[in-house]
Amino acid sequence: MTAFHTLGGAFLAPRVNHTCLPPPSQHVNLTHDSCGYTVVGVDGSAEEEQPCSRWGYDDSVFSSTVTSEFALVCGREYLRTTYQSIYMFGIFVGAPLNGILADRFGRLPMVAISSVLYSVMAVGSCWLPSLPLLLVSRFLMGLMHPTSLQTGYILAMEVAVPKMRSALGVSLFLSWGLGTMAWGGVAYLIRDWRWLQLAVSLPCFLFLPTLWVMDESPRWLAVRGHHERALKVLERAAKWNKVSLPPVEEVFYILKNEQTELSQPKDEANHRNLKILLKSYLNQAVILFRTPRLRLITLVMYVDYLVVGMVYYGLSLSGNYFSTDPFVYMALTGLMEVPGNTLIIPVVTRCGRRSLNVLFFLFCGVVLLALPFINERTGWLMVTLAMVGKMIISSVFNILFLHASEAFPTEVRTRGMGTSLMMSRIGSMASPFVNDYLGPVYPWGPSIMFGSVSVVAGLATMALPETLGVALPDTIAKLENQVASHSKAGILMKGMDMDSPEDKGTRSNSPDV
Repeated sequence: MTAFHTLGGAFLAPRVNHTCLPPPSQHVNLTHDSCGYTVVGVDGSAEEEQPCSRWGYDDSVFSSTVTSEFALVCGREYLRTTYQSIYMFGIFVGAPLNGILADRFGRLPMVAISSVLYSVMAVGSCWLPSLPLLLVSRFLMGLMHPTSLQTGYILAMEVAVPKMRSALGVSLFLSWGLGTMAWGGVAYLIRDWRWLQLAVSLPCFLFLPTLWVMDESPRWLAVRGHHERALKVLERAAKWNKVSLPPVEEVFYILKNEQTELSQPKDEANHRNLKILLKSYLNQAVILFRTPRLRLITLVMYVDYLVVGMVYYGLSLSGNYFSTDPFVYMALTGLMEVPGNTLIIPVVTRCGRRSLNVLFFLFCGVVLLALPFINERTGWLMVTLAMVGKMIISSVFNILFLHASEAFPTEVRTRGMGTSLMMSRIGSMASPFVNDYLGPVYPWGPSIMFGSVSVVAGLATMALPETLGVALPDTIAKLENQVASHSKAGILMKGMDMDSPEDKGTRSNSPDV
């Protein structure tokens, strides 16, 4: 359901052809960009150019848009791009906040609260009378986005057995592709932006009753010491799956072993001090750059995530440049998510992470750099190459997520992946500006930009370590001392830690547990 609003700028606030409407009863000459006019005197002389304050809009594609209703053209063009980017900015702010709240108050409460607020704001936005209120609503929806999506994803992963996690993770990503396909179809049928947003927002309420039958993550309950609640969840799961639990005493013993040490009162008191709290956050950020190998991994991951976010959303929102039919283009971009998310599963388990990402980044760059040289008369070829690029970048995102989870040491894995995801949001915030400001001046500009950064990311990825079949580093010290050669690392760690990351997390003697 969030795909409609994340990609909302494509159909709710698209670029619309406009014509300046000068004051009546005057003979004027319009400027070439339809943003101004000059009044022509009786003697034929032209006075100083005046900015236009009223426009007529082309309604052949869209009957009503945010662009036309709030006059987001000419000097206000940046506000149209802001409409798309401010949602991404909300995700950027909400991503770290999501982790803190979900770890503190639980997965289910955050999913429930954010889902309700998201649905209310999505529907309420249809009646907002002013652009500032609409932008605030978009930001707040972006703020709720990671809480409902990422926390929900974590909840699903934490209640799944290891052998089902890969299939479950892929199926959850596929739902995004299906939503993108549906977004193109619904927008084709409804051309008024307020009715269109209402149509894709109301179904959110249909899913809210499922919150009553969802359970909290038993892993989180065990870690936080809520053993009685965790036992009830496990008993319900055992009944559904028609299996028997061990004796209650044994279950409690296992749950208590999963519980982490809670903060001491002294630590809680210290965290009330704003100065100490800010210093703590600063130290946590700096730690990713403290040692040479960790610093290299962090910097390369930041570059890769920045590029993935920029290229992915740049291609998703480029229907006006690569196709004459934006609705078909949007549906095709969603369709490309299916092979991009499924075909990589058997490949990534055999060929590794680094080599595939290098290959895919470079291939994506070559495909996008070739787009400006395609003859306009062969538009089908341009769309095909754009779709190939979208499929590849979708695969890169999934592989990159796995690679980052294995490259960062356990000691800083959450911080490394969290800040990397924030970099991807910076890229997604920049992509609408690349399309809207570079595209009209140089139609080939966005393709060159997205292709060039993909090549840079591919070359940078060569510096990352390969993590397939290599023991996951638990501490920064182990990472720095880790043997660079994959073959040597395999020999040293043989028989110690050759399990998959999913199986590793289930072993009672695993340092990760």
